[in-house]
Amino acid sequence: MRILVTGATGNVGRMVVDELLALGATEVRALTVDPTRAALPPGVEVVKGSFKRPGAVAEALKGVEKLYLAPDPATAFEVCRLAADAGVRHIVDMAGTKGDHWQGVEDGVEACGVPFTHLEPGEFMANATLWAPQIQAGDEVRDAYPDAINAPIAQEDIAAVAARVLLSEDHQGRSYELTGPEALSRPAKVAAIGTALGRELTYTELTGDAAIAQFEQVMGEYGRWYLDGLAQLTEHPQQAVPAVSDLLGRPAMRYVEWARRHADLFG
Repeated sequence: MRILVTGATGNVGRMVVDELLALGATEVRALTVDPTRAALPPGVEVVKGSFKRPGAVAEALKGVEKLYLAPDPATAFEVCRLAADAGVRHIVDMAGTKGDHWQGVEDGVEACGVPFTHLEPGEFMANATLWAPQIQAGDEVRDAYPDAINAPIAQEDIAAVAARVLLSEDHQGRSYELTGPEALSRPAKVAAIGTALGRELTYTELTGDAAIAQFEQVMGEYGRWYLDGLAQLTEHPQQAVPAVSDLLGRPAMRYVEWARRHADLFG
């Protein structure tokens, strides 16, 4: 069974390749814009290309039975149409919360008629790297909306779920909300990173123009968008759900464990 992993240069797609190999998959093909940076393992068939080049995508889909679709709303309808034309019989996509920015991915998948499984992760734990410059510079983290609560997920767990769903016939037509195992406030996340680093970090709340300036400095044009999301999480906290542990047969990675594994990002 040949499986195509798209977005194999990205963090999740690259991990999906490793998870598939670890589970015994023998016909893994990867679509990547940069094979050198992706550093794909021996035995993986590599096709250089991106969603912006339909010809490369069509070539990569030849003989493919299952597809891991990286999230790109702008191209989802076209890529999925190509997948249907190629005879793909199962698409596993990574999107997001239904109705948000990533809804176009699920819409494109469902429109093509190929059996699907939607993976809907919330915020990645890796988003904590927006605090990295502050943590590298000292022990104070200046942030906003301390009461915003969600259950961020490790990208490693998303990849592990994707690989198992790709190798199964039991998940077609399903949508899985994916979260980490605990709902945390912003100060609790900072404290967990401090624990992982063996440091005591101080959380300082910013509001108004100071908060906007801080987030625009780090995130540019997406700063206000991210702050809007935090405001929503203050009003409507996200709770942890058990889908990851149910699908993997093990607990989802805790935030402090993720921080320990990636301490170099903050060192």
